[in-house]
Formats: sequence, C-alpha cells, structure tokens
Amino acid sequence: MTQTSQPHLCTGLPSFAAEDPGGWAPLATFARAADTAGVDTLLISDHVVFGEQLEEYAKPEVGGSKGGKQPTGPDGHWLEPITTIAWLAGQTQRVGYRTNILLAALRRPVVLAKMAANIDVLSGGRLALGVGVGWQAAEYEAAGLDFEGRGKLLDHAMDVCTALWRDRQANYSSDLLTFSNIHQMPKPVQEGGVPFWISGTFRKSTVRRLATYGARWIPWGPDAGDIINAAPRMKQAVAEAGGDVSAMRIVGNLSLRKSDDGKVDVAATMDRVGAMLEAGVTDFSLQLAPPNDLDDAVAYMEPIVAGFRKVAGRG
Repeated sequence: MTQTSQPHLCTGLPSFAAEDPGGWAPLATFARAADTAGVDTLLISDHVVFGEQLEEYAKPEVGGSKGGKQPTGPDGHWLEPITTIAWLAGQTQRVGYRTNILLAALRRPVVLAKMAANIDVLSGGRLALGVGVGWQAAEYEAAGLDFEGRGKLLDHAMDVCTALWRDRQANYSSDLLTFSNIHQMPKPVQEGGVPFWISGTFRKSTVRRLATYGARWIPWGPDAGDIINAAPRMKQAVAEAGGDVSAMRIVGNLSLRKSDDGKVDVAATMDRVGAMLEAGVTDFSLQLAPPNDLDDAVAYMEPIVAGFRKVAGRG
C-alpha cells in the first residue's frame, strides 16, 4: 500500500465486546466490506489484560481521558490487534490497518519488529502501528514492567524496531539492551519500515516523538476534541523541534449523523471536513455501524466513502 498525501477515511473495527459475542465472523465481514467500499484504513484497539481499577481511564494524570469510561468491564473480550490484523489482512486486498493504540512497550521489541515486518510483507505494505503508553498500571505490572517508566519503554521499543527494520546488520546500545551484528529478514516493504503513529496530548514528550519517529499524530484527550486549534499548534511545535512536517499526518474525529428516518446523513456527517482539512487534519476517523451481511454492509459504506471523497477533493 503506497503511502500518499491524500486525505484518508478511517474507521474502528469492533474487535472487543463487553461479553462473549459467540464468534467473530462479523468482524471479518466488516473488514471485507470496508475493503470493497473503499475505506482507507481500519483501526484496531489494544488491551492485553485488565486489572480492576477501570476508573483510572477517566484520569488524564495517568494517561486516561477526563470524563471517559472504559467500554467494557475487566472481563470484556478484547482481540489482540497484531494477530487480528494478520487474520484480516489475508481476507482483504487493499484496505490498510493501523493499531489504535498499541501498547508497544508490553511486547519484546525484537519480536514486535519481526511480527510487524512479516505482516507488512505479506499484506503488501498495509500495516501501520499507532502506539502510546496507555493508562492502566495493571497491564505493565502483569508484564513485569514499570508503569512509571512506560514512556522510556515506548521509546525503546520504537528504537529497536527501527534499527532492525532499517539496517541489514543491526547494532543497538542503551541501558536497557545491547546487541551487535544482528540480522532480521525480511524487512518491511514500506520504505523506512512500518510507520509509527504517535498517540498523545500536546506535551513535550509527544512533540519529541513526532519529531523523532515520524510526524504522524493521533490526538488524545482535549486535543482530539479541539482538533481545529490543536492540529496547527502541534505542527508548529514539531517543526520547531526539528521534525519534518512537510507531509505530516494528523487524525481528526468525525461524528456519524443520521436523518429523521434513521439513515446516515452523509452531508451532515462530512460538514466539518473542510475546516479540519484547512487546519491540517489528513486522516478522518468515523465510527461506522454496518449490517452483518456483506452486500448490505458494502451498500451502507459506499455512499459514506463517496461523500467523504467528494468533500475531501478526491473525486
């Protein structure tokens, strides 16, 4: 999948459920319908385990979203995103996949690099890794990792992956890991490796990561809610930090609007796209709710995709 500067339409896949859904076939139907209808990117969430302090999700001081609520209880069913993408990529042809948000620090970096490179190769370059530090201490504790050091662990994971993707003979040294003359093939097919998208609010650590690992931002918290102002501010900050913002990509959220008859009102749904484009948003996330039948799901999605492309200047 060639990375372009065009505006993209993204939607989250229903890869979690509050209770056992009795099977995940509708997930594959959703992905195949999106592939056929022309959706650009499918997003898959991540949680490895849960503790029981789910109220932490609403606390920005630990990485949560003020006033937010975790969508399931601790026994909710969550599919692991990388293995799920591998399953779905084999059933689709052109749609891209992005983790949203992968807690990359919970995976050993050498294994994460291998898994991501394999999926990128087998899918023809359709993988991107949206990464973040998360909000739940229990996941880090269960993995034997220090929650307070999660930012450093995230940087470490991206550094190791980048070295293994970029260099035929990889060398790496830090206070966490040292190796030399390490070979890992095949490399990702995307130039520079699998793209990282950085999740976070407007803060020094987020700006630094965008400047270092690639200017692709998934806003979080208040910045996601005020993207018209947040996008240009972040772009300026990344440029001042030495990042290349010439092709910076920024996610903005759209709300699905419906008419009085319950059908999707495409024009109303897309009414903020123009202003968001002007502010610097490039990737538009819209949560869709298609029927479970494949043909019906395609028919549901196609007018939405067409409406987006028209207002986004893609014909």
